[in-house]
Amino acid sequence: MPKEMHQKAAEHHEQAAKAHRTAAEQHGSNDHVSAKQQSAQAADKSKAAHEQSTQANSKSQQQK
Repeated sequence: MPKEMHQKAAEHHEQAAKAHRTAAEQHGSNDHVSAKQQSAQAADKSKAAHEQSTQANSKSQQQK
């Protein structure tokens, strides 16, 4: 189970990174409305990634 949880956490982190890159590109092209929306999505994805990582770490620690 922890392996799958870590994999899911990694996927969340990758999605968050992509959203952050997209937001940065939009800021760079002065598309501030879209950038703000993308930044909010990036923050949400980062939060989900952090939560998944925390759960995976907790499960890993329990199995020791």
